[in-house]
Amino acid sequence: MTDDFVPTVTIQLPVYNELYVIERLLDAIVLLDYPKDKVEIQVLDDSTDETVQIIANKIKALESYGWDIKHVRRPERVGFKAGALAYGLTISEGEFVAVFDADFIPHTDFLKRTIPYFKEANIGVVQTRWEHMNKGYSFLTEMQALALDAHFVVEQMGRNMSGHFINFNGTAGLWRRACIEDAGGWSSDTLTEDLDLSYRAQLKGWVFKYLGDVTTPAELPVVMNAFKSQQFRWTKGAAECAIKNLPRVMKAKEMGLVDKLHAISHLMNTGIFICILMLSLSSIPLVWVQYVHQGDTSIYNDVLGYAALGSLNMIMVSLFFWLSYEHTRGGFSIKNLFSFIIRFPFFLALSMGMGLHNAMAAVEGYIGKKTPFVRTPKFNLEDAKQKKGWSANKYMSKGVSPIAKVELLFALMFLSTIVISIYYGIVGMLPFHILVFLGYSIISGYSFVHARMMG
Repeated sequence: MTDDFVPTVTIQLPVYNELYVIERLLDAIVLLDYPKDKVEIQVLDDSTDETVQIIANKIKALESYGWDIKHVRRPERVGFKAGALAYGLTISEGEFVAVFDADFIPHTDFLKRTIPYFKEANIGVVQTRWEHMNKGYSFLTEMQALALDAHFVVEQMGRNMSGHFINFNGTAGLWRRACIEDAGGWSSDTLTEDLDLSYRAQLKGWVFKYLGDVTTPAELPVVMNAFKSQQFRWTKGAAECAIKNLPRVMKAKEMGLVDKLHAISHLMNTGIFICILMLSLSSIPLVWVQYVHQGDTSIYNDVLGYAALGSLNMIMVSLFFWLSYEHTRGGFSIKNLFSFIIRFPFFLALSMGMGLHNAMAAVEGYIGKKTPFVRTPKFNLEDAKQKKGWSANKYMSKGVSPIAKVELLFALMFLSTIVISIYYGIVGMLPFHILVFLGYSIISGYSFVHARMMG
């Protein structure tokens, strides 16, 4: 940051019942290296529990740091997170707006490394890459990190370098206030207000800047129900955004064909879960078809032979995730390659096991079924030795969800298919069915085990 460009910044911290992590966030915010007279901090607190008093006490304790910290309580929780951000904007003064969710911990140099990019007048957003402070907590957090790293290292960086639309990721980034206002402001008519506003802003001509070398640590969900809650909101919200913004993209005269194709692919990517579910279920009768037509030269074998070419896609998928895995672990090494080869099949299995859950979320988004914004419970757990703290978390739902029981039935169904395939020597679909079986077994198994650990 240069001395001649020190604009005013409003830091917005949207909070709803975050008693386990809010103090950690505030401790990090007051350590930011930026002129205090140029910053106002808004704790946008919609909490209904003891988090309200924790925030009040913490702000009082931090008064000695000299920051302008406001504890903002709305009269009514309308519009969830989007509503809180919009309300805070009406009583803020900053030319730029930084947003951090409760489980993020920005580095002290965050503002100094991001603000300078706004010297270009057309830059509307600067987004940083998420780091994962508890990536090594468990198998579940490792798999989440692998997926998120691919998004941030390959997707976000690739789209941004090519000049295509990207999205603000809801946190760990900054907006130019004028950009928010020009795009129509925050809207709560989808569950992913960040993606929605991102597209409206870029369709207005604003440019987004992604910084892959600037990272902001955050906490990954450590319990399956919390992970599912997050995935459902992200998947359904993205589907809602597709329905809302695809017509605008198609009609945008200033967008080229290639840019439109990338935007369509971006907005419609949640449809992949519907495809995974359909592929998984339709693969079961293929075992019977192969058995009936063993040894003949009918069209069935030709079709199945051509279908096998689809496995070539795995080469590109593997490369996609390997690039991010390598990047986030210091570059190529035999150790990293071996580690990736061991983990990647389980990641594929987990992705397939989420097919039913996320397909349901996508369908709800596409058909316009409205549901409340359900935030992801936070635990403030970074060390695997802290698992005993799960049962004390008051925000986690107890018991096993109905969908987890259906996922267990799916696991048993694919296990039966595997046994039948081996018995009759029909092995063409066997690797795929093993992955799907493992996926639903992992998802349902975690759901049952974590529910029991939560009491």
